[in-house]
Amino acid sequence: MAGRDFLSNLDMTAAELRAVMDTAHSMKRGEWREVKPLAGLTLALIFEKASLRTRTTFDVGMYQLGGHAITLTNQEVGLGTRERVSDVARNLERWVDGVMARVYLQGNLQELAENASVPIINGLSDMLHPAQLLADYQTIEEEFGHNLNGLRVVYIGDGNNLANSHIHMGILTGTDVTIVTPVGYEPNAAVAMDAVKRGANLTITNDLSAVEGADVLYTDVWISMGMEAEADIRRRAFKGYQVTPSMLDTIAKKGIFLHCLPAHYGEETVPEATEHRKSRVFDEAENRLHAQKALMYHLMGELQPRW
Repeated sequence: MAGRDFLSNLDMTAAELRAVMDTAHSMKRGEWREVKPLAGLTLALIFEKASLRTRTTFDVGMYQLGGHAITLTNQEVGLGTRERVSDVARNLERWVDGVMARVYLQGNLQELAENASVPIINGLSDMLHPAQLLADYQTIEEEFGHNLNGLRVVYIGDGNNLANSHIHMGILTGTDVTIVTPVGYEPNAAVAMDAVKRGANLTITNDLSAVEGADVLYTDVWISMGMEAEADIRRRAFKGYQVTPSMLDTIAKKGIFLHCLPAHYGEETVPEATEHRKSRVFDEAENRLHAQKALMYHLMGELQPRW
């Protein structure tokens, strides 16, 4: 994977995903404390959207691996507004060894990747959130082991970037992925069709009873950044799709609840759910650090400092 881009979970093979996951588990056990594989390397962090977990974990991760991170806000970069995306890429590639971008448009990530010779990492886009899914599946493996074939993962809520990336992970891991959404809020049709063609076990439904018996129940906000104008319409559409302790009582006895955070309490979930005995929400947040460190190592670990 050295030197490659990571715009989607499908930029990895199943074997490469396994290698990244093994590294993430090893890093969490503290087996890399004396190793600084990214010494002398710099990662640029571009943020069009606000961030707590992505900003902190990529920055801390680079530090722990011996490298350095520099944060660039939208005011400083202005992808496609202050400067052409291609110009931003062609500047950054001469200074840094990789770029993580948290953006509105997947197309901007693709344009960065097409014009930069250094790895481009998707920290979130309108289409996908692949780095989050690495942390999610590290958390799932901590509960259920490495063989996840047939494990029932149910995502409830908006068929957004998280839903799309869950479908991709189902392709790679063999999990049975069910997406439960209100009518009109299903995940990207092209993503779903591609998954079916690849033989993934995918179900898309509007039936709330599909939550019952889930090994993993996952949700995300109903109103993502940039969708504030749709807030009232979405709250009405998603009524009944809130994850509560009573809903968690219907999932598998050893099932777990995940949420990528931040949570909009009173909408997609309630505090009693994230604090529930089945919740692994804060373990999941911790694993952003370990999974992303593993990703950066596999993408950048063979690079040599240029100074």
